[in-house]
Amino acid sequence: MKKHILLILSLTVILGISSCKDERPTLGAAPTEADATFTFAPSADNANIIDFTATNSGFVYKWDFGNALLGEGETSQSNYPNAGTYTVTLRVLGSGGSATSSQEVTITEDDLSLLSNPLYTLLTGGIAGGGSKTWVIDSTRDAHMGVGPTTSTYGEWWEAEALIKTGTGLYNDRYTFNLEGFKFDHVTNGTIYMNDLHAGDFPGSYENKTDYSAPYGDQLGESWTLEEGDDTTLTISGNAFLGFYSGVRTYKIINIEENQLLLRYGDTKEDLVWYIRLVPEDFPVDGGGGGGGGGGPVNGSTVTLPIDFETGDLTEWEAFGNSTLSIIDNPQSGGINTSSKVLETVHGNETWAGFFVNLKENLDFTSGSANITLKVFAPVAGDFRIKLENFSKTTEFIEKDVTVNTANTWEEISIDFSEAEVGKYDRLVLFPGWNVADAGTFLIDDIKQN
Repeated sequence: MKKHILLILSLTVILGISSCKDERPTLGAAPTEADATFTFAPSADNANIIDFTATNSGFVYKWDFGNALLGEGETSQSNYPNAGTYTVTLRVLGSGGSATSSQEVTITEDDLSLLSNPLYTLLTGGIAGGGSKTWVIDSTRDAHMGVGPTTSTYGEWWEAEALIKTGTGLYNDRYTFNLEGFKFDHVTNGTIYMNDLHAGDFPGSYENKTDYSAPYGDQLGESWTLEEGDDTTLTISGNAFLGFYSGVRTYKIINIEENQLLLRYGDTKEDLVWYIRLVPEDFPVDGGGGGGGGGGPVNGSTVTLPIDFETGDLTEWEAFGNSTLSIIDNPQSGGINTSSKVLETVHGNETWAGFFVNLKENLDFTSGSANITLKVFAPVAGDFRIKLENFSKTTEFIEKDVTVNTANTWEEISIDFSEAEVGKYDRLVLFPGWNVADAGTFLIDDIKQN
């Protein structure tokens, strides 16, 4: 009997060992430089727009186009506004590792029209603005900085009060984005501010207002890279960075406007995310975030409800998410809307694209006028979001969705904001085609409170 038990146990062990050997994973062969080869050619539309194609399939593809822009995919495309020679590198990744190959692309003539990307213009001021724009921390307003878990919305754990980090070296940093060559300068004025876990990475660091400051020189002549997509990201090269240091140099753009850049980014030493809000250094509301200045900010708006667009003035309106705005003759006069002029907006390629206007007076929904109502002519049925914000603290808001039921006809939509806090909200934000990229062309008219 014992012999039988021993025999069964022996067979079990042998079979177990054999099974383990059979299940051990194996890696594929490492890619070679030959696997990373690629071809390129000018696009059919423009000799300064180059199409790239990887020669071999079956990999993950990462492109560095040599012009401060990055890409992904077996085929990709990049713009080259300036004449010159650029070194393009393709990196392929497989189960066994990665490999790269590089080639030079020569552009013979300038085509500055390729620099008209709306995001480039917002970030750098664009060609008309001189091609250079300097941003600073929005220090004199609350919530200019925040932190939360990786699943958080803005500042779920903590939001900075105005000027709370004065004297740390955070508020006197300057971040200049140049359109020419996508160059970037980080002027530190001698000191930077960081998460305390990174203090050991900087000689001479010292504790300062719960985190750490450190001596650090200006980082000039670096570059910035914008990668557009569902999550548009901004990457800074070299040892430069933006805002409160956390070990990363790639930032998700939550919102970008002419006078605001809101970023979300991780931390290499903690499982959390940081938020930072920047404004142009000459932004008049808070003196550019450099400190000083008391009292509440004033948005300076002259716009009041109702709004019918008959004057043709969009001076105080601003689009985002690559949307466009214009006032046009009503091309769909009839039904519930026979007015002469309407607002036309072409939806951008971001799912959160839309536009906003600051209002002269704070909204009050307690006097029987609890609804925001407007007329819309939509290319497709779907959600339309209306958001009310506090201009001086944009993390304070209330937003609701309403359904546009019928496409290609004027329809009046309305949302009840009776629970909105009195006297807090002075910015109206509209998101036609909410949560859809490139949702089409919308007509808007007769925005009112009733």
